[in-house]
Amino acid sequence: MQNWINAYSWMNIRFLLMGLEVTVLISVVSVLLSFIIGSVFGIIRYSRIKYLSAVVGFIIDIIRNLPLLLIIFFTYFGLPNFGFKPETIPAAIIAMTVFESMMLAEIVRSGLNAVDVGQMEGARSVGMSFVQALWYIILPQAYKKMIPAIISQFVSLIKDTSLATIIVVPELMQHAQVVYGQNANYILPMFAALAVLYFIICFSLSLLGNFIDRRLA
Repeated sequence: MQNWINAYSWMNIRFLLMGLEVTVLISVVSVLLSFIIGSVFGIIRYSRIKYLSAVVGFIIDIIRNLPLLLIIFFTYFGLPNFGFKPETIPAAIIAMTVFESMMLAEIVRSGLNAVDVGQMEGARSVGMSFVQALWYIILPQAYKKMIPAIISQFVSLIKDTSLATIIVVPELMQHAQVVYGQNANYILPMFAALAVLYFIICFSLSLLGNFIDRRLA
């Protein structure tokens, strides 16, 4: 019991919270960037633009079938061979964004395909261009259908930030490792703290997704 009390000293808790700040930073930036890029890629695939859609689809299929850990390694250790050497946090953000963008691209494409084809035909019949119909008619309906899948993907991204510890990003998992690295008796208390913190973040995001889904229903 004393080990648990000592493990949760104010110094250790503050150190964990510092790691949590980095985890949230990586997650928020990666979520925003991947949502934008994933939406663009998904729309391109849906639009079936000659050659471009095929190229984008090929890129998506490759990255979606690679382990995120491999992408993190390549970003941090491989990009310097091409003259670009990112620091640990930017490297984690780049890797997370690239991987998550491709996952979201497929969600966006599926959401767009789920909208009845008559919606596009009706919009075009009243004089709208393809882009206008997509922006004003198709996308609003598609995103409403995509909310549960997108939120689920964002929750997965937050949990996947723990993989960034492999390149010593000072995020939540890495800070926990530092704490129990000083005292092996702190391993279980740190794992329990990690479980609670990740649960709070991910469950809160799930509740937010459910709230948005109900409001837009």
